[in-house]
Amino acid sequence: MGDISPLLDQNRAWVKRRFEKCDDILNRQVFLEDGKKEGLLVYVEVAVSNLMLEEHVIGLSDVQPLSTYEEAEAALLAGNGILFLAGDDQVYKISSKGYPGLGVSKAESEKVMRGSKEGFTESEKLNVALIRKRLRDPRMKVEEQQIGTRSHTMTALVYMEDLVYPDLLDTIKERMDAYEIDGILDSGMLEQLTEKHWLSPFPQFQATERPDRAASAVLEGRVVLVTDHSPTVLIFPSDYNSFFQTSDDWYNRFEAATFARLLRFFAAILAMSFPAIYVAVTTWHTSLLPTNLILSMAEARQGVPFPSLGEVLLMEISFELIREAGIRLPGPIGNTIGIVGGLIIGQSAVAANVVSPIVVIVVAFTALCSFAIPNEEFSSAFRLLKYGCIFMGAWLGLYGVLLSYLWVLIHLSHLNSFGIPYLMPYVAADLNDYEDKRDALFRYPFRMMKNRPIFARRDERLKLKKKEKS
Repeated sequence: MGDISPLLDQNRAWVKRRFEKCDDILNRQVFLEDGKKEGLLVYVEVAVSNLMLEEHVIGLSDVQPLSTYEEAEAALLAGNGILFLAGDDQVYKISSKGYPGLGVSKAESEKVMRGSKEGFTESEKLNVALIRKRLRDPRMKVEEQQIGTRSHTMTALVYMEDLVYPDLLDTIKERMDAYEIDGILDSGMLEQLTEKHWLSPFPQFQATERPDRAASAVLEGRVVLVTDHSPTVLIFPSDYNSFFQTSDDWYNRFEAATFARLLRFFAAILAMSFPAIYVAVTTWHTSLLPTNLILSMAEARQGVPFPSLGEVLLMEISFELIREAGIRLPGPIGNTIGIVGGLIIGQSAVAANVVSPIVVIVVAFTALCSFAIPNEEFSSAFRLLKYGCIFMGAWLGLYGVLLSYLWVLIHLSHLNSFGIPYLMPYVAADLNDYEDKRDALFRYPFRMMKNRPIFARRDERLKLKKKEKS
């Protein structure tokens, strides 16, 4: 498009031609220096308020000169005003509050008992500011980049300059530039394009809605990817262990945090395999159960027309439908559907002899276990693998369940996130002198966790030391 013309009529013609049939992009004639200098102000309606027009344009405060039409167009579509002046071969970007969006609210998907209640918003600038609010260090760098040939979505890489590995940054930038796409509307689209093991159900990026979680990751030497229009930021590298951690693990005492983590790890195993174990035992290994339990289960199954596999699948799919309906419906109605629907369907199915009561208990307990996993995307992987385990249990019994465990373990051992083994620190723990095990299945007392995890540069691992007495 070229350089800015000093002729105001030519600039006006460019605006008219470039933004033809764009009724939301307005322009107005302005006069500065007591009417001696004529100008043309172009702005996106709603993104630029009348108050900004009165205070900022006349005073010409908070402006940035631009020299090309490309820069002017990008600034305008980002929600700023642009001002052309007669006889000037530059256009001036007048910063504004930008497009409307939700303000700072509570993080709904990562609730904690202790710690900050703030959650990210849908504004990239505001989300970066929420991280900067917690890390007031000039070594924290923010690199912005537009992605999407039509959406021009602003993204930002946030990292601590002296902690992050330069090769990690280069790899991230290469993956972000590897594809050309019309538009990026959420961080989830970027996540799918930049994952190396994209066929795996397990996420290699950690998603969070909490600024304090993102700030903690930056202090560990990791990189945070903020995407405009998305209240969820991405953290990488990530490993299996990080998906079981929550913010208040570090705010509470180590005994409580360790107990909660043990529960989450146990819940993940049961979320994947508890229905499969039930199917395997009732189909192939009834002799493993105590006699009273066998008789009780046999009595409960009298009149049920389906085998164990059929009734488990029926109830699992029913609960998944209830879960999906509860998410899609408005808040109060969704909560009602989730609770009442589960009770009614379960009770009605038992009363009609479609399924046995024990299956309702198994499926409900499995659902509780999946909810106990802190990361929703990570929990979804176990929910999907659950069906494979069920079929393996029905086919080969407990041997099939054990084979499922083995397959998942082998698969996880082949995954890595930007060079970090996915099963770290349960494998390759010696790479960081076994320090990462202090914040894994068991959380050590805070004063014993003196080193940063393996994500940080090797010469910058020390994060806690006692002050020397003067």
